[in-house]
Amino acid sequence: MTLGPTTRFAPSPNGRLHLGHAYSALINWDLALKSGGKFLLRMEDIDSGRSRPEFEDGIFEDLKWLGIDWEEPVRRQSEHLDDYQRALDRLSELGVLYPCFCTRKDILAEVGQSKSAPHGPFGAIYPGLCRNLTDAERHQRLAGGDHHAIRLDVEKALTIVAAKSPSPITWQENHNEAQVTLFCDLSPLGDVVLARKDIPTSYHLAVTIDDHLQGISLVVRGQDLFVATNIHRLLQALLNLDTPHYWHHKLIEGPTGEKLSKRKHAPTLQSLRADGVTPEDVRQMLGLDSLYATTY
Repeated sequence: MTLGPTTRFAPSPNGRLHLGHAYSALINWDLALKSGGKFLLRMEDIDSGRSRPEFEDGIFEDLKWLGIDWEEPVRRQSEHLDDYQRALDRLSELGVLYPCFCTRKDILAEVGQSKSAPHGPFGAIYPGLCRNLTDAERHQRLAGGDHHAIRLDVEKALTIVAAKSPSPITWQENHNEAQVTLFCDLSPLGDVVLARKDIPTSYHLAVTIDDHLQGISLVVRGQDLFVATNIHRLLQALLNLDTPHYWHHKLIEGPTGEKLSKRKHAPTLQSLRADGVTPEDVRQMLGLDSLYATTY
């Protein structure tokens, strides 16, 4: 019987792991190991243009080098597109999706015309250009094969959730080794994209469905994804999915204070290993030389 939380590490196989990944993976693994829980590994490989088998093999190699093991099978998002399509079908039945034909250029032009255009943590908030198209306009453009994305109508979604329960949407967040209740706030996000023609799901939708289907009870991930949790909680409420607890940990920064990232060529675990760094050294560098003290 599983006594502790079920955690997961969910990298994208589009490059090798760096110290930021190691920090998140080790915390998740330590929590599961310490408390008799389960640690799962997931590959977020829905972007087929960037995901590579050699990077997935590299992730396995790096995690094993760190001393981390995981339960099989590894879930690969690319193998479960039907799960995400069923969720999209349900959301469509609820009437909370709409096609958006705007290009990035269209959105930037619209935002640029308004001095008061709101901005959120992911840039300019979508101004809703396609939200109020008529059914006839949508049908005509879809029939013509116009490229489009599928957006979530957040206002409609919140109305539906409120009709089911007057209680506000909340989640439990681990904060300074205590549990605090946080309230869902969608104002910084706008109508997010849930699917595109070339990628039939999005991070927001896929991760929410995956966590439910895999029975994840504690989501431990970086502080940069804190705002995204508001969207994930709304999707959970709409689709009647289980709600895990969350812990958004600090980010590992580079020498100039920026978040470590593949895009900015952060030193990889592979390169550190080649330079003679040991797994114990990595733990000390990250402040994880002993099992992380938490309330779990």
